[in-house]
Amino acid sequence: MHLVKDSKNGFVISKFLDWVLYIFGYTVVFIIVTNMFKSVYIDLEHSYIYSVIIVLMIYFLNKTVKPILVTLTIPITGLTLGLFYPFINLFILKLVDWILGPHFQLHGLFISLIVAILLSITNLMVENIIIKPIIKRVNKNG
Repeated sequence: MHLVKDSKNGFVISKFLDWVLYIFGYTVVFIIVTNMFKSVYIDLEHSYIYSVIIVLMIYFLNKTVKPILVTLTIPITGLTLGLFYPFINLFILKLVDWILGPHFQLHGLFISLIVAILLSITNLMVENIIIKPIIKRVNKNG
């Protein structure tokens, strides 16, 4: 198992396993979205390369920029009872869209919001269905 002993929290999941789980989840979301919606455009000439770049950028931005955005938007997230959280993912998606320019485009706010909600659901599933139960079981047995 790819768990690392942490002096404060018992066992925690390794960075590699964390990376694999999230990348797999984001890849599944983008396979579903690009096949369902024509308003999600990925450069067809190098679609696999850009798909990998998109997923890696989303993971990287979720680990670096998203914690800052979540901290800054705590009041509005609290006022909306958590309904603002997908808009943080929407911002991350639009940032990736802006960085990659013509190679990745999300047309329309509605489709972008659907993709952001799917990413939020993926994050929740990976965290609550896979990562937390593994850590809980190992800490209980360890």
